[in-house]
Amino acid sequence: MANQKNKNETKNIKRLYRSENDSMLAGVCGGIAEYLDVDPTIIRLLWAIGTLASFGFGIILYIIAAIIIPKKSRSRT
Repeated sequence: MANQKNKNETKNIKRLYRSENDSMLAGVCGGIAEYLDVDPTIIRLLWAIGTLASFGFGIILYIIAAIIIPKKSRSRT
């Protein structure tokens, strides 16, 4: 019984992936927007404002995120 519960819990885990549908560069902002269930434009605007406010540090974070966050394969839904 407990083993079945653990299997069901792992199936319902929400995972962060880079988006293939809402991609402008690498799909990082689109993937974050899908994960948070918000419009990707809002995430892109917040990312741009954060990048300007941090004197370009957001660009480095975006590159790191594009490397670390996996791209959503077609078999994963």
